[in-house]
Amino acid sequence: MLERALIAHGAPTLARLKTGNLFNLACPCAEHLAGEIAALSPILGDKGVELTVLREKDGRFLLYLYRPQALKAALADPETAAFLSGYGYPAGCGVGEALSLLRQRIGQSEEFPHEIGVFLGYPLTDIVGFIRHEGRNCLCCGCWKVYSEPERAQMLFARYRKCTEAYTRLFAAGISLSRLTVQAHPA
Repeated sequence: MLERALIAHGAPTLARLKTGNLFNLACPCAEHLAGEIAALSPILGDKGVELTVLREKDGRFLLYLYRPQALKAALADPETAAFLSGYGYPAGCGVGEALSLLRQRIGQSEEFPHEIGVFLGYPLTDIVGFIRHEGRNCLCCGCWKVYSEPERAQMLFARYRKCTEAYTRLFAAGISLSRLTVQAHPA
C-alpha cells in the first residue's frame, strides 16, 4: 500500500527532481503504517530519501517524502532563511529542527502553513506571491500557484507529470521502489 502511494504521490522526489512531496494516506492501523515506514526506511535512506509523518488525524496520515540534502540546501539559502525566520524558524536551523517546527505549525491549524512550499521545493517568489496575493491572481496553476516565471513552472509541471506516469507504469511492470529511487548526489 505505502509503496504504491510513494510512486503515485512522490515520483518527482524519488527521481531527484523535487525536494519533497506531501500526501495523505488513510490507514486504520498506525502500527501497520509505522511498520511499513520502518521497512522502507533503509531502502529509501540508502538513496538519500526520507519519509516521515507530519500529522495523524482520524486514521489519516499526512506523509512527507523528502530529500534531506535538498532541504538542507534550501534552508541554508539566505533569502529562504530570512523568509522562514518570519514564521519562527531560527537562523541556521537544521532539517530536524525545521521539520519539528513544521509539524507544530501544521498541528495548530487545518490550513497548511505558507512556508510548506519551501519544504516542497517551490520557488520562493511563488510562495511570497501566494501570500501577498492571498492565493489570487496567479499567472498559472499546477503543483502550486505561480506568480513568476510561468513558462518555467509549466515545464516543471509537465516534467513532474511525465515522471509520475513513467514511474507508475514501471512500478506496475514490476520494477522495485529501490530501483526507481535515484541515488542522492554525494555530499
